[in-house]
Amino acid sequence: MEVRGPYSNIKAQVRALEELREKLPSLDAPEPTSIKRDRPRRVRQLGPGQVEQLIAGYRSGATVYELGDRFGIERRTVSTILHRHGVPMRRRGLSPDQVDEAIHLYNLGWSLARVGEHLGVNHTTVLNKLRERGIPTRDTHGHPRVEAGVAR
Repeated sequence: MEVRGPYSNIKAQVRALEELREKLPSLDAPEPTSIKRDRPRRVRQLGPGQVEQLIAGYRSGATVYELGDRFGIERRTVSTILHRHGVPMRRRGLSPDQVDEAIHLYNLGWSLARVGEHLGVNHTTVLNKLRERGIPTRDTHGHPRVEAGVAR
């Protein structure tokens, strides 16, 4: 009877340990320099002239998303600047006729994203309007969405 059993062939284990040991730094090697990490970015401040350009852009029809891209800031920052300067915000929602069109397109099989793009609004706006009208929605695979065991 073999006494050592599964531990009798330890060559592979020893080889694996030697490979790991070779990957370790030498005790004589100098300590590695610290890892350079990116610092958090500073908040981008717009100058007075840029703020006026931003306000003029919004008043001429640009969206907060477009202005955010143009000035290199978040769309929430654009909204904050506009609010701070008393600029009335546009509400882009959907008119009742547009909701009817959204329902029609969605029932034809269009995705929420495609309907939203067609109507110039976010897909969640379309989803919310469909739900307000009691329209059953589909999951990402086109199957009826199930919530808490009940099909919508």
